[in-house]
Amino acid sequence: MTIQLKYVFVFFLFSCVGWGGEQVPELSPGAEEALRKLNLPGIKLNLKERCIDVNATVCLHEGLLELVACTKGSKEHESILSIAARPMHIHAAMLLIGAKPGTPAMRKARDEARTRWVSVEPAGDPISVSLVFPDSKGKPQEHPISKFISPAQPDEIVGVLTKKKLETFPASFLFAGSHLVEDGPGPKKYVCEQSGNVISISTFGDELLCLPGIHGHQNDGLSWQVNPEGLPKIGKQVILRLRPKAKAPHKK
Repeated sequence: MTIQLKYVFVFFLFSCVGWGGEQVPELSPGAEEALRKLNLPGIKLNLKERCIDVNATVCLHEGLLELVACTKGSKEHESILSIAARPMHIHAAMLLIGAKPGTPAMRKARDEARTRWVSVEPAGDPISVSLVFPDSKGKPQEHPISKFISPAQPDEIVGVLTKKKLETFPASFLFAGSHLVEDGPGPKKYVCEQSGNVISISTFGDELLCLPGIHGHQNDGLSWQVNPEGLPKIGKQVILRLRPKAKAPHKK
């Protein structure tokens, strides 16, 4: 094992503890330097902020949303941002700062004959999502992604009868972690790299980050639209910041 990889491994171990309320050990200068030298295109490990910064492009100012972020050339018509970075690399970076993945929502058979199925909600560490871009004076400012998402009016949601009272957008997402699947004799494929579902609002079952619970037309879960107020113009570059949220300390 090279010195650089050794430092990365030590950092990973340190990061895996601490989000449960324990104090996270300080990194040695060598470990920090090794992590800064990691080459994950379009992604930066922000050690000072204990988060991941992903290069992103604003791609939507008007319309209903099924995603917050998609891969470039996939679902820009229903996503606020597109990214060129590989979702698999984002997953790796999340692990390196101590976030633990769970699973996307899925369907599970309730009997051996597979005639009865039940929905299983997604799981994973909570992640706050925000955008970083310069203000009018050129100073970078961080904004929660919820600032740019607003409830859609019932008459804008085709085919959906909105019965519940629309609320504010959820505060955080879950690190679901998508899936690895077999693809012939070659290496396994990371599913959301094919689908484009990086950070989802709708429940697809293969996303990297998702909202808690299951969201679809049947439960009015797709009642969100872009709020363009303060959002940079389409085509502008921004930073998509992903920050694991500290967990509440375990009660003894």
